[in-house]
Amino acid sequence: MSLESYLEENLIEAGVDEAGRGALAGPVVAAAVILPKDFKSNLIKDSKKLSEKGRAKALKEIEENAISYNVESIDIDDIDRFNILNSTFSAMNKAINGLSVKPEHILVDGDSFCSTSETPYTCVIKGDDKYLSIAAASIVAKVYRDEIMKLLSEQHPSYKWDKNKGYGTKHHIDTIREEGITRYHRKTFLKNIL
Repeated sequence: MSLESYLEENLIEAGVDEAGRGALAGPVVAAAVILPKDFKSNLIKDSKKLSEKGRAKALKEIEENAISYNVESIDIDDIDRFNILNSTFSAMNKAINGLSVKPEHILVDGDSFCSTSETPYTCVIKGDDKYLSIAAASIVAKVYRDEIMKLLSEQHPSYKWDKNKGYGTKHHIDTIREEGITRYHRKTFLKNIL
């Protein structure tokens, strides 16, 4: 199934998605991508359906062809302070506002969004499996966040963030119980584990 190039044909449209919303450690990362209207791709699809190599190839294609793209993150302290939903919206708004080209319409992956601009938006459930720009944003956010988690893993190798990317795998949870938490763990996420 090929992804749709746009929802609003006559508007400059940005796709927005996040990575890391459900993780126990690390930041939440959001990306916004504006693609050309006539752009087609066999590489770009929902980031969860791609291997690490596939995402790297797709990212290169996005970087070479996007009219504009931007990626932003919200750190652990703010996630604990403002909760993950508000932090996700904040990262998405930062990603949109940082685009070099102002979008006239925004496609947001998911069922809700709280915008800080007057630009109209449409929420699309499973949008990364329906629209190229959202799928592209999902890839950018995922690749950038994975790189952050690999770097953080060098500081705390026992948690294996280079493999689990901060998500609640059995090994990660067992290590938290054995060694405690780091400053990169989301304390509000770990109340039922500690």
